[in-house]
Amino acid sequence: MKAVRLHAFNELPKVEDVPEPQVTGPFDVIVRIGGAGLCRTDVHFMHMDMGDRSHLLPMTLGHENAGWVQEVGSAVTNVAPGDAVICHPVIPCGLCRPCRDGDDVHCTDRRSTGLDHDGGFAELLKTYARSVIKLPGGVEPAEVAGHADGGLTAYHAAKKANTMGLLYPGSRTVVIGVGGLGHVGIQVLKAISATEVIAIDVVEEALELAKECGADHTVLANDRQVDTVLEITEGRGAQAVLDYVGDGGSTRAGFPMLARAGSYFVVGYGEMINVSTMDIIRTERSFVGNFIGRYNELAELMALAKQGKAKMHSRMYDLEAGPEAFSDLIEGRIRGRGILVPR
Repeated sequence: MKAVRLHAFNELPKVEDVPEPQVTGPFDVIVRIGGAGLCRTDVHFMHMDMGDRSHLLPMTLGHENAGWVQEVGSAVTNVAPGDAVICHPVIPCGLCRPCRDGDDVHCTDRRSTGLDHDGGFAELLKTYARSVIKLPGGVEPAEVAGHADGGLTAYHAAKKANTMGLLYPGSRTVVIGVGGLGHVGIQVLKAISATEVIAIDVVEEALELAKECGADHTVLANDRQVDTVLEITEGRGAQAVLDYVGDGGSTRAGFPMLARAGSYFVVGYGEMINVSTMDIIRTERSFVGNFIGRYNELAELMALAKQGKAKMHSRMYDLEAGPEAFSDLIEGRIRGRGILVPR
């Protein structure tokens, strides 16, 4: 079968023929890929920002996967051949304390598809029964593949803010970055809460996408962005800031946009946070980390996708155009999510 494989760090992956994966365990699931999303985490992996993982190379990347079940192990009962599914990127053990608490993304013995073993930039993917979710009728795998991590992470942060009681009617929420995650985050905020959404980006085209996704206000990221947000919020700031960038000075600009007792949700990453501890203490503002999302949250997101309330804006590429797609991602030429689709 064809697969997009990374052979060396700081180089683009290559398309090559590899053996098809086989069922070897009772809970194995083989998925025929319908779409696999490109993620910035793939780029971080390629550039060794996640450490030296040379022992894994060559490896098939791809942790945002959806498709159709082709074969299952003898003990699999939740899906059957022919079912359309989306694959959670974490394969949990199901036995540790976090798993028993339903916090499977923090499994102490987790495996990560496409990051520590072969992923879905291929015609077939080998995964596990605990990681597959049957798609609602009418939802096509390629349309939602980017939700497996990007959309899920956006949903996780928005749901957490809502659960914390920050998104009440009359509240304001700032979304920094209207890319592959942020545009989904805006839709989710509008679907699950009554908060007023202020979207910020450095690109006018991204702000147009923010409006399409339901943002109430759009702000171009420049020297006046903080003042503009404070003007919109009558000088009080927003109850929540969802930072889907986490780099390039976004936290430095975003923290002053936060109201007293508000929470700053760090989703994107890349820079160091440099904030006065006095500013945190006297205003009781807080930082909240966000890592992917739980299995059940991905199922909830698929329900929103079925309702048309969480559309992933995607650009489709043939699987064999994988190197070109990676180049477009690295150079910032993709709006929304890039999706590799096998022929």
